[in-house]
Amino acid sequence: MDEEEDPYIWLEEVESPESIAFAESANAKCLAELGDPSETDTYKRVLTALQSDERIPHVRMLGYDKDTGDMLLYNFWRDANSPKGIWRKTTMQQYQSADTEWTTVLDLDKLAEEEDISWVWKGYTALPRSLDSQSGGPMGRVTRVLLNLSRGGADATYLREFDLLTESFVDVEKDDGFSLPEAKTRASYKSRDVLLVGADTGEDSMTSSGYPRTVREWKRGSKIEDAPIVFEGEKTDVSCGQYLLDESDREGGGIYEVQSRSISFYDRYTYVKKQSSSSDDSFTKLAIALNTGVSFYGRWMMIRVKADWEPEDNGSDKTFKSGSFLYVDAESFLEFSKAKADGDEDAIKNCKLEYHVLFEPTATTSYSGYSTTKSYLIVYILDDVKEQLKFYKLGEGGGPFVQVGGDEQGQIRSVSASPVDSKTSDLIFQTTSSYISPSKLVLADANKIGTDDYMVSELKSLPEMFDSSDLEVSQQFATSKDGTRIPYFMIHKKGMKLDGSTPTLLYGYGGFEVSLGPRYVTSVGISWLERGGVYVEANIRGGGEYGPQWHQQALRENRNLCYEDFIAVGEHLVESKVCTPQTLACRGGSNGGLLTGNMLVQAPDLFQAIHIAVPLLDMKRYSKLLAGASWMAEYGDPDTDDWENFLHKYSPYHNIDVSREKYPNVLVTTSTRDDRVHPAHARKMVKKLWDEGQGKDWPVYYYENIEGGHGGASDSRQEAFMTSLSYDFMWRALTNALPRKE
Repeated sequence: MDEEEDPYIWLEEVESPESIAFAESANAKCLAELGDPSETDTYKRVLTALQSDERIPHVRMLGYDKDTGDMLLYNFWRDANSPKGIWRKTTMQQYQSADTEWTTVLDLDKLAEEEDISWVWKGYTALPRSLDSQSGGPMGRVTRVLLNLSRGGADATYLREFDLLTESFVDVEKDDGFSLPEAKTRASYKSRDVLLVGADTGEDSMTSSGYPRTVREWKRGSKIEDAPIVFEGEKTDVSCGQYLLDESDREGGGIYEVQSRSISFYDRYTYVKKQSSSSDDSFTKLAIALNTGVSFYGRWMMIRVKADWEPEDNGSDKTFKSGSFLYVDAESFLEFSKAKADGDEDAIKNCKLEYHVLFEPTATTSYSGYSTTKSYLIVYILDDVKEQLKFYKLGEGGGPFVQVGGDEQGQIRSVSASPVDSKTSDLIFQTTSSYISPSKLVLADANKIGTDDYMVSELKSLPEMFDSSDLEVSQQFATSKDGTRIPYFMIHKKGMKLDGSTPTLLYGYGGFEVSLGPRYVTSVGISWLERGGVYVEANIRGGGEYGPQWHQQALRENRNLCYEDFIAVGEHLVESKVCTPQTLACRGGSNGGLLTGNMLVQAPDLFQAIHIAVPLLDMKRYSKLLAGASWMAEYGDPDTDDWENFLHKYSPYHNIDVSREKYPNVLVTTSTRDDRVHPAHARKMVKKLWDEGQGKDWPVYYYENIEGGHGGASDSRQEAFMTSLSYDFMWRALTNALPRKE
């Protein structure tokens, strides 16, 4: 189907009267047939859980109170009284008490009412204390932040500077506050009065993917259009950016300025300079593979390798395996990189680089991230998708890291260890949960790892939001079409009868190196598990569960592998008599919506119900819609031979089988305000299914939330509404309780 032959292309006009009329008509039809979710018990229970005062209020530390010296902790909170949310603060002393007292800093509901804009909180970027002459130093406080506020939940945001001392916006006219209109802006402070900002200033300032193409150094009191461009990429790039990393508080460290030009979703050119008083103040292009990740800690450059790194390229006598995590002296590597860029062979030979390996992958293990405290590096590792932490302490004089403790083996759980203040303290906020165990937050001391004193205090615990007393979790493995072992987690009632009668929901994602794993999801527990259903998460290729290679195996022309993996898990559930095709549903969103869209056209007889959420579906046009051009490294370029060679094979929009008399029950959902994945993917697919399915057994339902962005919902009420709509639809489909579609 060529562009000019697409009869549904009119639905790509996001807010045209015709498109909105289609969405409103479809919504009314959906609710008339399925009922109003807000009147169901599922909705009421999910909303109660989402607005519960017993949820854990996770915080971020933004300095110290100048009078008491206590830590100042900030939290964004939504509840029944504040559906859009309030930004509030407390102290560490108060946070450790059972009845924490909070002070409101910004009321988003009040702001939305005053300005008549449906504001959605999108976070903030703080002015680092080390770059702020008015902060009071390391033991001072953050005085200003750049707030990101979204209209209706879109990715594009308004940037507005906020003063934490006066707890008000910095006036643009009187005080030269920084403020920018709606765009996919990226900004950070270079100093109190200077921003490094990528913004939509017209004249090709954005890439074809809709992200900043230029970086400007914007001084307070001047116009953004007059700010000099200090870094820029090409129109065809995904984005470019520039920022500072201040590691001067650690011995041997400094302030590193980083420029990053992303030429695809995974590949980027990286340039670095370490600020100094020397006359050479230029950036050095790092001598790394384009898909390599780098960061800094003290004198060290941390490196995540995503392709085997050979000696002739890394300046040592060793090869580092794809998926390894290592570090090297930053200044030495900058010298090596400069020599490589200059083609100075003598200088290259004189650069004797000593790398230190923190993690090297095996057949079952992978690196999944790290966090830092003042003196510790905490590395996250997956072992057959079971998580473990390893603690490394910075050596004497800022020397190499020494492992001092951590988990001996992986566990079926989710765990995070975030620093309270990575500049001044070794305290951490450690959060743990699992599929059936609610989240628990403790204050811990990295200095005491491996001792009984590691946990300083138990801060907050989420109560059980659903009954899990009779549930158990197991890990199983299916075998994909090419023989690859595919893990999946299954949560079900103890003593479940293996007779195929249990309603089973299979969830997957399989893209962008995103790993799925154990975490406490209240909506799943209330909406599915408590009813007696089985919930399954498939760790298919395309994700990051086994490192970069697990992701890279399913890119572009090999995309079919993630679909084959998902089908293999579904078939294994049937073969194991957990369910039958009549009691099996699947669900996925975004890239997972492309996955479940392909289940509709590739394996329609395996499922009784399919939920396709905020999806990509038209792979011929995806690169022309919103941020789609940025994903061509993942999927391929439809304007080249990629379309004929492979892309057309997994474009659900182009693979509807008009000869079929029956398709499974399908619910497609999206958001009008989604400015990442265009709502036209969902609209066009549904309209085509409705038109081509006339007179056939193709039960297709469609709901488009007018707000919500790519998350599909902008507040807790909308989230409860969409959750109830989805899970009730699937449960009714698997229990023969859906109304018969005419």
